[in-house]
Amino acid sequence: MKKLVIIAIAALLPLPAFSQFKFGVKAGASTTSITMADAKLVSSGTKTYTVESLGGMNFGFHGGIFGRVSISKLFVQPEILFSTRTNEYTVTDVLTATSEDVKQSFNKIDVPVMVGVKLGPARINAGPLGSFLINTPQELIDDPQLETIYGRMSFGYQAGVGVDLIGLMTVDLRYEGSLKKYQNKIENAIGTAVNLDDRANAFLLSIGIMF
Repeated sequence: MKKLVIIAIAALLPLPAFSQFKFGVKAGASTTSITMADAKLVSSGTKTYTVESLGGMNFGFHGGIFGRVSISKLFVQPEILFSTRTNEYTVTDVLTATSEDVKQSFNKIDVPVMVGVKLGPARINAGPLGSFLINTPQELIDDPQLETIYGRMSFGYQAGVGVDLIGLMTVDLRYEGSLKKYQNKIENAIGTAVNLDDRANAFLLSIGIMF
């Protein structure tokens, strides 16, 4: 978390030295889905479970601040955002054939750094994304002999298009992808771990105001 804040502050502090600097706030919604190659088999004592992702989209929220420095048609836009997303899995007890759909809610601090080009009021941009998990989602499997472990830090990217309206309002549509698998895993009492190899993807729509 400290590294993310330091990176974001370091990126934002020099920007006012440029003549075309703007600061703003933004908020929006996202649709998130996860992909897994196949169902995962997890063992705990005499019990065995399968874990697989549910299809379909889940909705989340994001909001925060951004700075933008423009040089001719080029611009750099670092952001600090609070964001939420939800993953859904189906957990099945193989012995009893009983299944449960489990929702896990994730709260994160996202720090994207977008680089792009302006084409009149329109923009095209892309850049790296650092995310830090700030909550502890519920366990995937309700078994005291199993623990779900989460990667606190992950890296990805965002890319998309936007438009600036009357020099004050911004609208952005982006795609977000992960560069890292194995962010979550399940470990039993003797230390055997199963990586879920999930990869989160999202579409984000946001509206902002620049000052």
